This record gives sequence, C-alpha cells and structure tokens, in this order.
Amino acid sequence: MTEDNKSTQRIIVASTKSVGISLILTFLFGPLGMLYSTIWGAIIMIIVSIIIGTVTFGTGVFLIWPICMIWGAFAAASYNKKLFNEIGQ
Repeated sequence: MTEDNKSTQRIIVASTKSVGISLILTFLFGPLGMLYSTIWGAIIMIIVSIIIGTVTFGTGVFLIWPICMIWGAFAAASYNKKLFNEIGQ
C-alpha cells in the first residue's frame, strides 16, 4: 500500500461546558464565576461591577449578578453549540 492510499483520521477531544455549572458559579461568585464560561465576558463584567459598585455603594450588585448569570449561561450554551457544529462538519 502506498502512502497516497492511506487516509488519516484525526481525533480531537474537547469537553463541553455545563450550563448548570455556569449558573451555579455565577450565582455564587458573580463576575468571577463567569471565568468558567467566558474569559472576556468575565473581565468586562468585573470592570463594570467595580464601576457600578463604587457609584451605587454596592447596591448595583443586585443588577449585576443576574446579568452575569444570564451571560454565563448563554456563553456556555454558545460554546457547546459551536463545538457540536464543528464536529458535524
């Protein structure tokens, strides 16, 4: 058999991200919990949290935490969808 007739099969192993774990981490740790699902989103929300927390003397956390939870859950779901779409191709 020549080298041209052989087909190479590549196996790529990548783990999915759990939406449930993302929600739990963001519920417990807010923007820091977003590091599980999205690094850039976490950095943005940490900066926004510092600014809003300073301006509102900490009461802005009640607005920031749910936003972080929603963003983290969507980021984990989007990551999984993108991963499964790449597998299908």
